[in-house]
Amino acid sequence: MDHSRLNIAKTGEALAVKHLKARGCEILAQNYRARRGEIDIIVQDGVFTVFVEVKTRRSLRFGVPQAAVTWQKQRQISKVALAYLQSQNRLDAPCRFDVIAIHLSPQLEVLTLEQIESAFEFQA
Repeated sequence: MDHSRLNIAKTGEALAVKHLKARGCEILAQNYRARRGEIDIIVQDGVFTVFVEVKTRRSLRFGVPQAAVTWQKQRQISKVALAYLQSQNRLDAPCRFDVIAIHLSPQLEVLTLEQIESAFEFQA
């Protein structure tokens, strides 16, 4: 990932964390890595452990940000989520998978920020 794209991704993740905290979520982990991949943000939202994928774009030329969360990406996130729950001895915890889609201006100002709760189900 080039420096510009990395900066956009980091900006998006910082905005997502701020948004989640404002909603009262407790941040459990950021950039959680397991053998099969990474989850951007893990939060506690009431009874739910929430695995959050953040997608940030400066242009909608290639579609809305959330469209980048393909079934392959969902499957990868699901596997990492399972690893996280196993590592915390919380396999029985209620969980969900959210996507935060952010559209930024060329100056990195927020045009839209949308949290899609229960964006997808666990993919085995």
